[in-house]
Amino acid sequence: MIVASFIFFLLVFVVIGALASLVNKGSNADYLLASSSIQPWLVALSAVATNNSGWMFVGLVGFTALSGLQAFWVMFGFIVGDFVMSFITHKKLREATERTGALSFGGVLAQWGGDNYKYFRLLAGLITIAFLGTYAAAQLNAGSKALHVLLDWPYELGAIIGAAIVVVYCFAGGIRASIWTDAAQSVVMILSIAMMLVLSFLAAGGFDGFADKLNALDPSLLSLWPDSTAHGTALFIIGWIFAGIGVIGQPHVMVRFMAMEKPEHMPRIRTYYYSWYTLFSLMALGVGFCARIILPFDAGFDNELAMPMLAKDTLPPVLAGLALAGLFAATMSTADSQILSCTAAATRDLTDGKAVPYWATKLATVVITAIALLIALFGNESVFSLVLIAWSALGASFGPVLIVYALGQKPSQALAIVMAVSGIAIVLAWNHYGLGSLIYGLFPGLVGPLLIFAVGKMAGFAVNDHS
Repeated sequence: MIVASFIFFLLVFVVIGALASLVNKGSNADYLLASSSIQPWLVALSAVATNNSGWMFVGLVGFTALSGLQAFWVMFGFIVGDFVMSFITHKKLREATERTGALSFGGVLAQWGGDNYKYFRLLAGLITIAFLGTYAAAQLNAGSKALHVLLDWPYELGAIIGAAIVVVYCFAGGIRASIWTDAAQSVVMILSIAMMLVLSFLAAGGFDGFADKLNALDPSLLSLWPDSTAHGTALFIIGWIFAGIGVIGQPHVMVRFMAMEKPEHMPRIRTYYYSWYTLFSLMALGVGFCARIILPFDAGFDNELAMPMLAKDTLPPVLAGLALAGLFAATMSTADSQILSCTAAATRDLTDGKAVPYWATKLATVVITAIALLIALFGNESVFSLVLIAWSALGASFGPVLIVYALGQKPSQALAIVMAVSGIAIVLAWNHYGLGSLIYGLFPGLVGPLLIFAVGKMAGFAVNDHS
């Protein structure tokens, strides 16, 4: 019954994505950017599903189960950093998209100030493909892992199913299909986590002695303030706020705001987006606490499987299938978005915006999905370790440039390239030398390029743009 329920909800997502073909205009602009016609509520649900996906279902639940109330600061940091940036960059990014006519995130940055920074655009395309391609492979791998452990399916089968579904609805409707399915997946995700919270809370004994049970397992679970950070709570919290700021460097998330119908819709989108984001995060924290009480967290337990194992152990089969479909949907909502952003980078940025036939754009989606699938199936451990810094690297390469433009400045092409490259270099060095215990690597990865811009402007490599 779990398998039947799981397959049913997956088929629902496929049908929704396929329906996007009915309004597909058969152009690159529609395939990659939905002709910038997406309604506010769809933008919000799609962005939040793509942004959080497996992290909310797997990462935050598992982290809470291990760390307890300290996980609140992870949620707090991500939401606050993201929220602050939404007032600075998102509306201006949509305005720049319309002004430049670019169909890729890198293309908008390269043409923001009125010039065509073709070398920066090439660099942006390569960065997008390298990091998002690997990230997409990891999403396919994560979904495959969950199905292997919980349904005893062959390890490769989940990745193959995920890749096939992504190709079907992306090939049918491009980013519009991705956004539509993201919205449906958002509904399934929030229903799943709400259902999990209620039933697992009852299974854990309800309010009767809930805190006492956690305290008996580990008193630190109820401590709001982390005591294991090497350099204090303040740097720990600031690091996670900068992790939230890093969303502005994620092409697969920011393209949602490029596709919104009107820049003036941003206040409504912000309301929908952060309401969903906060509610889901709080429920994920609650499920994490319940998982710690119910599941055997011994030395060999994989905390990333806390949520799906909890679903299998506490829910009726039909509802467990819904929860697993929500988890699998979460990974797909990110993978499809990343593959489409890689498609835009390959067909727009690597060609310097030159016209590419529509069929070639769709073919690029198939090729990139196939490559991501091969990495997921055959990639070694070192390849997947790159995913741990992909968010930081993308945030540090694109985030500072976007901030500078949004604040009315215009760096020269050389300065923009130096900012992007230095951001990645700082993040890689920070992680290589194990400085993550000091503060999350995106903090120096964002601050460093912004300081470089300040020095470059004083040296005459930037002007006030006000575009």
